[in-house]
Amino acid sequence: MGKTGAAAGEWRPSACILCECNCGIEILVGADGRTFDKIRGDRAHPASQGYTCNKALRLDHYQNGRSGRITRPLRRRADGTFEEIGWDTAIAEIAARLQEIGATHGGQSIFYYGGGGQGNHLGGAYAPATMHAFGMRYRSSALAQEKTGEFWVNARMLGLPNRADVEHCEVALFVGKNPYQSHGFPRARSVLKEIAKDPERSMIVIDPVRTETAELADFHLRVRPGTDLYLLTALAAVLVQEGLIADGWLAEHADGVAAVTAVLAAVDVADCCGIADVDEDLVRAAARRLAAASSVAVLEDLGVQMNRDSTVVSYVEKLIWLLTGNLGKRGAQYVFSALAPIGRDRGHPAGEGPRSPVAGAQIIGGLVPCNVIAEEILTDHPDRYRAMLVESANPAHSLADSAAMRAALEALELVVVIDVAMTETARLADYVLPAPTQYEKHEATFFNFDFPRNIFHLRHPVVDAPDGVLPEPEIHARLVEAAGALGEDDYAPLREAAARGRQAFAEAFLTTLAERPDLARLGAVLLYRTLGPTLPDGAASAAALWAAAHKCAQSNPDGVRRAGYGEGFEAGERLFDAIVSGPRGVVITDDEYDETWRRLGGRRIRLDVPELLGEVARLADRPRPGPQADWPFVLSAGERRAFTANTIIRDPGWRRRDAAGTLRMNEADAARLGVAAGDRVRLTTRRGSTEVTVDPTDRMRPGHVSLPNGFGLSDGEGQTAGVAPNELTAAEDRDAFAGTPWHKHVPARVEALPVDSLSAAGARGGVGGAAGEAR
Repeated sequence: MGKTGAAAGEWRPSACILCECNCGIEILVGADGRTFDKIRGDRAHPASQGYTCNKALRLDHYQNGRSGRITRPLRRRADGTFEEIGWDTAIAEIAARLQEIGATHGGQSIFYYGGGGQGNHLGGAYAPATMHAFGMRYRSSALAQEKTGEFWVNARMLGLPNRADVEHCEVALFVGKNPYQSHGFPRARSVLKEIAKDPERSMIVIDPVRTETAELADFHLRVRPGTDLYLLTALAAVLVQEGLIADGWLAEHADGVAAVTAVLAAVDVADCCGIADVDEDLVRAAARRLAAASSVAVLEDLGVQMNRDSTVVSYVEKLIWLLTGNLGKRGAQYVFSALAPIGRDRGHPAGEGPRSPVAGAQIIGGLVPCNVIAEEILTDHPDRYRAMLVESANPAHSLADSAAMRAALEALELVVVIDVAMTETARLADYVLPAPTQYEKHEATFFNFDFPRNIFHLRHPVVDAPDGVLPEPEIHARLVEAAGALGEDDYAPLREAAARGRQAFAEAFLTTLAERPDLARLGAVLLYRTLGPTLPDGAASAAALWAAAHKCAQSNPDGVRRAGYGEGFEAGERLFDAIVSGPRGVVITDDEYDETWRRLGGRRIRLDVPELLGEVARLADRPRPGPQADWPFVLSAGERRAFTANTIIRDPGWRRRDAAGTLRMNEADAARLGVAAGDRVRLTTRRGSTEVTVDPTDRMRPGHVSLPNGFGLSDGEGQTAGVAPNELTAAEDRDAFAGTPWHKHVPARVEALPVDSLSAAGARGGVGGAAGEAR
């Protein structure tokens, strides 16, 4: 890992790790060499340029808060308690048990989950080597409960993932997204305000909640929860029925136009608007504004991606910007460069392609749907998963139906967790391997989606790691070596070549892989052990980026050249050296707007995806959606708020308000129940029941309630604040195509509590703690 050499009182560059944007920050390290005394935006960061939201300023609670930090490998005893053991013992025992399970049941019975959160992907780049060494085949991550539906739609329609140039668009359309809290593009709050203030620009928001973004919008289409497909279909139908589509552009770039327009021409717009409960005139006005704009940027997010019809919603959302010709130009959608292939899928038709071994669920982007993982374990099927390696993830808390997930973890023959803290998942493990925090090592995110200038930021350590922890690449290397997959005989020739220079190393590395193609999936560890020691300032973990930098230079020669790195082999070398030596992030590609078309490689856009277009055509034949008698409310389980983020911040003290995580509900609903702000209510779903404090607000639609994400975690002192949302969600409630969960559409009941029950609330799960009483 290396030492930081940081002096007390020194500002150190780094980045926020609480959302995908990873805005650049500077951290003032305290006199003790560990405390973050102050945090501010980094004006020299090439993407965020000094911008940061309020959440980043509280990151000392991640680094130094009450989190249950672990600094020694732990092994579970027979009585369920843990004992500290040495690294050699831990690695040897884990490798032996993994090999034993592989020999008995096959390596495919060992499941890998995780690989990093919003800001720590570098360790996950080494996981494929461990998977290969032990014969693992199946894996998943949080992406498979959020984004895989969109990945598949992109693959079917364009063949590549894409994003939106919100900063430069004339009209921004946000579908189930509140960028004011969730961000999703650089300087989000500043950009939203710029659009709102400009009379020549417009913002359209589709969301049942009057969010901070909706308050800035020109059009707020306040959709009935779970009916986004009807509303989007109405928007697309207006474009077709009123002759607002870009016929010439479509003829030049797209196939399947006739099939799509035939379906949309038959849509009853008024009926769809009625089901969605949005005024038809407002919908038509929004569609006309989209069609009239010189550029439209569209972003969807978890509000629809974790909701009913999520994959079909993603399809119709893309039809809207494709029918209006908004691809490959300033202010529209674009295909980005990348150092890692996140979001890519082969786009097999539904029912084809790889499937999970027990549930037969479609695997998209190499990821098993999260909602079937417990099902793949809690069975007597001979192909069930028998062991699980969890890295920088907490599936016992973050996946649907936490009780079932806990039971699944307990049923496995072996669970190994690599993490910083004693998470809910770590408490169920057989071995826990401690890693440095994200500010104690070289680290990075592969969520690099910016355009036209794409940014990669290799963050350098801000403070020194405590004794006893190892960075994830070192853990993976030791596991690979313990499996006998790599050793000194493999490393020696490459180390000798590295000593002669990068050109010699490149030739030796490529020759080795040509002669021994079986080493390709072990390449990251091979680089770590050979090239890694030659990198400056202890940056061995960045060795895997060498191959990624060269691939980026080969795939994006013009963008890399414009970014100042030259051409050919030297471009890849200069790009890699810039990444390693640039503590504030560097521009990896500087593209022109027509680069999207080069990346598509002459591929025509496919508008008519039969499985999805068929769902749109059959909308009128569906039973009309509406509340269920036993479940009159729809719960959004996991809303992003001012002081919620991903669950790596386990210290509840980081929140300046809403410390208990209130249940938001419409004021009229609260009045009908006879409850006021601060009162406790009972919230019940098919999976669980809990008591929670209510917050009446006109931001919510009648019949719609929400809980924040990131609550229900136990801190380092054993205290739990708020409700763990997945104690209330059901794994079977999932998308028919991608298997993504319906966390934003959970049927629920809310009941006022008798006054005499309030004093007992704390005994049933702490401050709003989920009791999980109904299974």
